[in-house]
Amino acid sequence: MSNYDENAAAPGVATNAASAIDLGLRAFMLRVYNYMAAGVGLTGIAAFLTYQLTGPELLQSPLMWVLMLAPLALVFFISARINTLSAAAARGLFLLYAALVGVSLSTIFHIYTESSITRVFFISAAAFGALSLWGYTTRRDLSGFGTFLFMGLIGVIIASLVNLFLRSSGLDWLISIIGVGVFAGLTAYDTQRIKGMYDRGDDATSAGRKAVMGALSLYINFINLFMMLLRLMGGRR
Repeated sequence: MSNYDENAAAPGVATNAASAIDLGLRAFMLRVYNYMAAGVGLTGIAAFLTYQLTGPELLQSPLMWVLMLAPLALVFFISARINTLSAAAARGLFLLYAALVGVSLSTIFHIYTESSITRVFFISAAAFGALSLWGYTTRRDLSGFGTFLFMGLIGVIIASLVNLFLRSSGLDWLISIIGVGVFAGLTAYDTQRIKGMYDRGDDATSAGRKAVMGALSLYINFINLFMMLLRLMGGRR
């Protein structure tokens, strides 16, 4: 009889454990998306304020290279030191990175009309939301696409660097098309990867670090998806 009672209780215990994991996962993903949204919002504010305070000559200034390279250096620093940072420090560095990206992106207001920037932003947000939702809910294992997406990303980076010297409009269009596909795929892939990072046994510090790294990955995907679409669909001044 005691064996019967033990076995009868097992399904209930399993259900409770699954429910706890599900609720914990939802809370974790919500934190990731909240951090990412805060970063995107801060980027937008920093970009607009910088645009208001500077003129178009910033595009030709050597300072522009500093503004472009500073966020890149910071994101490498965060990735390399994430395991030694406190959750609060990691979150602060992520927000600093988002602000620096905003400063570097302020030049888009000198190139594209504000109405087209707004339009493309909402298109990007809708596409990102749909892709991330699919990555979160699909039962298909997307890990196999990681290598191909990474190769595509390297190709986009190299082609973009080459086009800084060639200034080919045709190559720029091709880079943007491929870039949209790469960052769309990375959005779904990274969402599933971040979902797999959740561990119910993590302490507050580990969970906080993972949330920041997840937000950073999705933030980078969103910003690059937005920029690629802006190059394709943005109305130039």
